Amino acid sequence: MSKRPDIQSLIDEIAEAVKPEFGKGKVADYIPALARIPGDRFAMAVCAVDGSEWRTGEALRSFSIQSISKVFTLLLALETIPPDELWERVGREPSGTPFNSLMQLENERGIPRNPFINSGAIVVTDAIAAHSASPVPHLMNMVRKLAGNPGIIIDEEVARSEEDHGHRNAAIAHFLKSHGNLRAEAHRVLHLYFRQCAIAMSAMDLARAFLPLANEGVVPSSGEQRFPALRVKRVNSLLLTCGLYDGVGNFAFRVGIPAKSGVGGGIVGIIPGKYSICVWSPELDELGNSHVGTAALELFTRKTGLSIF
Repeated sequence: MSKRPDIQSLIDEIAEAVKPEFGKGKVADYIPALARIPGDRFAMAVCAVDGSEWRTGEALRSFSIQSISKVFTLLLALETIPPDELWERVGREPSGTPFNSLMQLENERGIPRNPFINSGAIVVTDAIAAHSASPVPHLMNMVRKLAGNPGIIIDEEVARSEEDHGHRNAAIAHFLKSHGNLRAEAHRVLHLYFRQCAIAMSAMDLARAFLPLANEGVVPSSGEQRFPALRVKRVNSLLLTCGLYDGVGNFAFRVGIPAKSGVGGGIVGIIPGKYSICVWSPELDELGNSHVGTAALELFTRKTGLSIF
């Protein structure tokens, strides 16, 4: 049996090693509430399937998880409606285009390429809304239980900022509606979508919440089979192929694990059977993924020799 690496020493080392990378990315500025976040913040949290946890940097500081929330809404949708019903409305292929692209949606007649680009996530949100009178409380209940933190909230300032400046997402929603792939009114779905993206969590919260995806759906602390193992396999496959938009190939090449990013600067990764890992650093690369966070995860998988390849 191979000896487990000294995770605490490793992530402290990584936190130092990535410092020269600060300043090479850019904080998201199209959402004013995010533009004010200092770009030099960094956090890293690791949870193991045996319940061990490690953290470095500002791992207990909450930040806007943005598109990472799409994983939670997909998990909720897959236990709310028959999967075949959802996959008739959303594809499962990499997009190869920006996460907020309208061109691809038009070419493919209102069927989003996957559930992690904005158009796909809006359809997933609509699917939940059609089966729940109170979808946001339902979602928040899931997130809080997975993270073991009842204090997780929606950042109302970020939600308002998104709603005031989310014109492209509004265009996507209305385009979906025009093709019959949005059942509720567009303004209601957008309101829900902006609120889910404005959930505020820490790196440690997210690492804990994603841990069942590294453990075949089982919550290590309780032994509960929270998600069926087959569903976890399928969600992880989508994270690998679609979780970082049109940067997914480069991320697989450099890091080699299923992961989901958000423009708030977070990335959560999964090493099946071993760890869930969350990094946070607000400066983004040109594709909207955390520049420093990607570098930190690359160092983690290189130094531990752990990836899915």
